[in-house]
Amino acid sequence: MPVAQHIRAQISQSSWIRKMFEEGERLKPIYGEDKVYDFTIGNPNNEPPAAFREALLELASHPVPGMHRYMSNAGYPETRQAVADALSTASGKALTADHVVMTVGAGGGLNVVFKTILDPGDEVIISAPFFVEYKGYLANHGGKAVIVQSKEDFQLDLDAIAAAVTAKTRAVIINSPNNPTGVVYPADSLDALNRLLEAKGAEFGRTLFVVSDEPYAKIVYDGVTVPPVFAHIRNSIVVTSHSKDLALPGERIGYIAISPEIEEAPLLFDGLVLANRILGFVNAPALMQRLVAKLQNASVNIDEYREKRDLFYDNLTAMGYEMVKPQGAFYLFPKSPLADDVEFVRRAQKYNILLVPGSGFGKPGYFRIAYCVEKRIIENSLEAFRALAKELGLPG
Repeated sequence: MPVAQHIRAQISQSSWIRKMFEEGERLKPIYGEDKVYDFTIGNPNNEPPAAFREALLELASHPVPGMHRYMSNAGYPETRQAVADALSTASGKALTADHVVMTVGAGGGLNVVFKTILDPGDEVIISAPFFVEYKGYLANHGGKAVIVQSKEDFQLDLDAIAAAVTAKTRAVIINSPNNPTGVVYPADSLDALNRLLEAKGAEFGRTLFVVSDEPYAKIVYDGVTVPPVFAHIRNSIVVTSHSKDLALPGERIGYIAISPEIEEAPLLFDGLVLANRILGFVNAPALMQRLVAKLQNASVNIDEYREKRDLFYDNLTAMGYEMVKPQGAFYLFPKSPLADDVEFVRRAQKYNILLVPGSGFGKPGYFRIAYCVEKRIIENSLEAFRALAKELGLPG
């Protein structure tokens, strides 16, 4: 066998998101791009903000000597300080560059965190539905995923989390705004989670971390704000990327930031820096570090996403599809009209609608729509969604 058994098992259970995306790539040459309604992958269709292009042009026109060489494994001090300043302003906590490690996207950042904090067999609690790659990241470092269900409105079920904490628990992952639901966890929920983990940590005699995965933190609607985790949870670690807020997914640039209130924060920082190196990332992309240092308060046009959300939400709910209205990110997570969400996704394919079943996010009975696509694709898809609804007994 040319691959390890655990990799072979993961291949057979590989991400539904990628499976459906690849189906879209197969169908588009057959039917035409405007007749295939691909809502599978969170790949922003919009361009980075003008400030990014201006900064890129400035750097290309006036290169900094040595700007393509190695730097500290943690990243450029000036970039880390720019991140720390933005987080300090948002949270009211005093972060410095020595609380920040620049990473190869959020995926790279999460792997660095888990490499640093997990011993083999340590447990990490995840609230479903969740980004499925979390399980693979944990397995990379000997961690065990413990899945609990969220409430009906997809908010954190703190009783379920409390019941799942054991002597082997090391962390809880949160993701707000959430992929795939778009819900935002409010401040009082974070405060309650902090109290819960402080009490459980004292009971079991170990630090219990909250790892907050935040790539959508700037993509929120209707006056909603994302509470800064550092202001509410003492033992918190933020991991994020600029894939969504600056529309730079292919550039793989993100960071880890640790709360300055963590006991032995300098030791944790040293561990993160070491893990960044020995996992083979070495350092985050040099050019992108220089650019995002100037863009910590920039973002893409959020109104474009809000308009798409409203277009989809208003039309689909009128057809009879049921869903929680997203507060952020760029996903809808409706209930499947069929109990078998995988079968529903197969039925949708007959109409060239490409979706991801909720089973792929640990939540059977639902499906995900990624609306980070051209508006015309959404508009063109509505008749297909209506026909599918009528086939399945909804008003349509």
